[in-house]
Amino acid sequence: MTESVPSKPGKVYLVGAGPGDPELITLRGMRCLEWADLVLYDYLVNPRTLRHAPARAELVCLGRHGRGRLLSQDEINARMVVAAKAGQQVVRLKAGDPTIFARVSEELEALEAAGIAYEIVPGVTAALAAGSYAGIPLTQRDASSAVAFITGQESSKQTGDVIDYGALAKFPGTLVFYMGVTTAKVWSQALIAAGKPADTPAAIVRRISWPDQHSETTTLEALPEALAQHRLRPPVIVIVGEVAAAERWRPWFAERPLFGKRVLVTRPEHQADELADLLAAAGADVLFQPAIDLLEPHDWATVDAALGRLHDFQWLVFSSANGVRALLGRLLHVGGDMRSLGATKLAAIGPGTAAELARHGLRADVVPAAFDAEALADALVPMAAGQRVLLARASRGREVHADRLRAANCQVEQVVVYRSVDVKAPEPAILEDLAAGRINWITVTSSAIGRSLVALFGEGLHNTQLASISPLTSRVLSAAGHPPRAEASEATMTGVVAAILAAERGQDSAIG
Repeated sequence: MTESVPSKPGKVYLVGAGPGDPELITLRGMRCLEWADLVLYDYLVNPRTLRHAPARAELVCLGRHGRGRLLSQDEINARMVVAAKAGQQVVRLKAGDPTIFARVSEELEALEAAGIAYEIVPGVTAALAAGSYAGIPLTQRDASSAVAFITGQESSKQTGDVIDYGALAKFPGTLVFYMGVTTAKVWSQALIAAGKPADTPAAIVRRISWPDQHSETTTLEALPEALAQHRLRPPVIVIVGEVAAAERWRPWFAERPLFGKRVLVTRPEHQADELADLLAAAGADVLFQPAIDLLEPHDWATVDAALGRLHDFQWLVFSSANGVRALLGRLLHVGGDMRSLGATKLAAIGPGTAAELARHGLRADVVPAAFDAEALADALVPMAAGQRVLLARASRGREVHADRLRAANCQVEQVVVYRSVDVKAPEPAILEDLAAGRINWITVTSSAIGRSLVALFGEGLHNTQLASISPLTSRVLSAAGHPPRAEASEATMTGVVAAILAAERGQDSAIG
């Protein structure tokens, strides 16, 4: 028997993911993830970073201290080598930068010994991010002209004092300690004993660039007590030097309006990013729990037949952005393009739907001022009376459009371009957070999502605040006994975030 030869050469990419914020990964790192067959990642890597990996990729968390088994370095090395020899593209995804206290040397030795091709992709290391996200410049012309990175955890294979505390005590700049929480008493006292002033400013930054980042200012002498008092556990960076003095801080990250707030996004998974990104930019800790899922119709025959007769309709009406994506996507799939619309006029139920048309190079002829079926029908009737109208809709919804247009002597045809189905069970962690009152806001961006949320969480919704996208959605929630705290004045994702911000400022938006 002969060994099978891989169809393509395997390669390992040692990629830095940054310290927390998923947007801190480099473009090169993101590209490597997009190619990956196997991703071996540290538990400190933000799960949202993994969304760049393809669906086919195997994602393997390498374990967490105190929670399950932690894979040894030898096991990690072996897994990389075996996968690469099998022709796989392997991403070893590390928190921070691969070359800063990340044991990359041991991995490189194993790869070179096995003859495996590799590439090192740098990342934002924790020290640099700590300075930026806590607003502490690590260098300053009048306080620090140099920076030293020091580990608080030395290798168990080393003997004696490896760190020269005497040299560090005299170092003319900023000292940044990694992994130094459990050994803080040892190294802080060693620095003082070596001549570093006990009152040297020290800054503690935990969970750098995460939505729950925590920062404290203290002194070198009081550092161990401060860590214990605030029960600060890893991951923590400690910055020691004059730049860490409280009066020098510019804590922009913690001053964002939704910092410290947890917001649950309930849109379908593939459509959640726009709202999630807006919330994260405002400082929120964003959680995900889809309330509905969007699927293709069971049968496209009716839609395809209507697409073949687009020239017969004077109006094409969309009641959601999802409908725009579904119908126009199907049009392209069956070999048509936007020329098929000819002179057909377009109506959109709101600005979000109109914006989706614009992404396809189309301008809506009608967009009502209010985001509901009644307003759209009222706007259409004077212009479409007696004409042929095609409604692109979901599998469920009200008949307001069709009924009012038929009453105006319109010839109405409806096609279901996507199915909306409820998610039947929430993630256990989300359910637990909601029950404990650890979710500040839940976003509700359609009436279908509102109904599904009531079924998913029931009375648990009283433990949080709801932000509604429209008056219709607000009425659905209120009818179920869960009136929203905030309602968007414009039916867009930006409008939902603006409504939450206004409510946080005590400027509750009017809810109809």
